[in-house]
Amino acid sequence: MMIPKLHYISQDTTPKKCLENIQKACTSGVELVQLRFKNASEKKMLKLAKDVLEITTHYQTRLIINGHYKVAKAIKADGVHLESTDVCPTIVRKHLESWQIIGATANTLQDCETLISKAVDYVMLSPFRATPDQDDLGEVLGLKGFTAITDALQTETPILGFGGITTNDVTAILKSGVSGIAATKAIDQNFDAIKVFNHLLSASSTQEQRHTF
Repeated sequence: MMIPKLHYISQDTTPKKCLENIQKACTSGVELVQLRFKNASEKKMLKLAKDVLEITTHYQTRLIINGHYKVAKAIKADGVHLESTDVCPTIVRKHLESWQIIGATANTLQDCETLISKAVDYVMLSPFRATPDQDDLGEVLGLKGFTAITDALQTETPILGFGGITTNDVTAILKSGVSGIAATKAIDQNFDAIKVFNHLLSASSTQEQRHTF
């Protein structure tokens, strides 16, 4: 399964707001939504995920569940995204269907190497820049950090950048060797940003496509 180059990470505090924003993101053409709803019980997450799935299915948008791999399995979501404090990808893989993807967050070269050795489908390198609402920040990486890590990795596994990224950053980030991006705030503030992100990301993918076949 090809991993879309743009991931919208929904990080709202109420289910209602979450559904509204995911609806807007899907309407604006996002190909993949990651549902991140922190501190929700599994029961609450399952209910919300079912409601989100109705929206994403309607728009043929892929849905990934943050952390709750049992919920991802129960609703047959496209996959799960694991953060450093979540269960190990190797264990999660045993619970999921073979077609469900596993992505995971990394902050260092060592994190990336460990995750790739555990056969994750993509790695989300974070944070690109400091953001006030992230509680689990590692060291801010910036372009230098992204470039150093992707240069050292030389991997086929897609590496996505995350953490305060705006449309203005995309061209430079792609030059760093990162193949896609994830965003929350830049999209929540203006859903038309999805079209801009998609345009900038696909402009680069035409070069890549040549040697992927």
